[in-house]
Amino acid sequence: MKIREITLRHLKMKMKSPFSTSFGTMQDKEFLLLEAKSENEHIGWGESVAFDTPWYTEETVKTNWHMLEDFIIPAVLNKEFNHPDQVSDLLSSIRKNNMAKSTIEGAVWDLYSKEKGISLTKALGGNKAKIEVGISIGIQKTIDDLLQLIDGYTAKGYKRMKVKIKPGWDLGVIREIRKHFPKVPLMADANSAYTLNDIDLFKSMDEYGLMMIEQPFAANDFIDHAKLQREITTPICLDESIHSFEDARLAIELNACQIINIKIGRVGGLTEAKRIHNLCKENKIPVWCGGMLEAGIGRAHNIALTTLSNFILPGDTAGSSHYWEKDIINPEVTVENGYINVPDHPGIGFVPNKEIIRQYTCNEKLFS
Repeated sequence: MKIREITLRHLKMKMKSPFSTSFGTMQDKEFLLLEAKSENEHIGWGESVAFDTPWYTEETVKTNWHMLEDFIIPAVLNKEFNHPDQVSDLLSSIRKNNMAKSTIEGAVWDLYSKEKGISLTKALGGNKAKIEVGISIGIQKTIDDLLQLIDGYTAKGYKRMKVKIKPGWDLGVIREIRKHFPKVPLMADANSAYTLNDIDLFKSMDEYGLMMIEQPFAANDFIDHAKLQREITTPICLDESIHSFEDARLAIELNACQIINIKIGRVGGLTEAKRIHNLCKENKIPVWCGGMLEAGIGRAHNIALTTLSNFILPGDTAGSSHYWEKDIINPEVTVENGYINVPDHPGIGFVPNKEIIRQYTCNEKLFS
């Protein structure tokens, strides 16, 4: 399989409502789409999940464009690939820039699946016909607003509620949620907003029966996460800390967590995501697929990854209509009573809507 042409696009889509975390608030989502065409005229699609501000990792939309244009696309274009795993090997000399690498690697996985005439799910080794879906809820203006959202999402059948927390919006919020929803599967996502000085706060959360507390400390605080996990019964889930197989191995060996969130872009692509999944499965560490406010292409890749056997906790891959007035794929991703049906068509199983993509495109460049 040889890629003879690549189109890189910069898109901007307005979300239905602002999404707030301890980092900040987002309303407009900028991202990159990569379209790769093979000699056989098959087309594969990849989506960059980097934000326009370096608040989640050091990567941004602009740095991803730079890395793709100047280094990654020239390295991949007109190269012969027998399997998408070879992309990771080819790009191994480029340090970090995982979201940029993942953008093209995702397109190659989609393209490979279409060349083979199989679904991306099958190409990855997944075996689920449907996947469980949770919902991620940003920081709200009031607790009443938050409770109303949880009530609505519970009625729609979502299998887990994830609420964002930050200093001043944490224990009291969890307490109120539990007062109104004593049995709803609930987790708290801190996005690295705390330190070990807050250990008593997290001890207090133990009584509320949370599924997990996600990323309480900074990304490099493996030892402090291990210290906290020894002091609390609630499982710690690591997110921003896990950028590679080696990060996951370190976290497991240090007992820094009991759960790992796998995000395709954060770890550099589907190949590395599979490796982390397999490592966690061997060590009896459950995993789930986190979200990055993806549009339809990235959402489709998340669905396929979640069909692997150790994704036993509901992920963040909510339906398209939760975020967008109009997504960039047909059909859009839909959720039925907390489940997404996994497509079995070749590749990602969804068709990019070129007309809608053109409407959202700010800039594009062809490489051949």
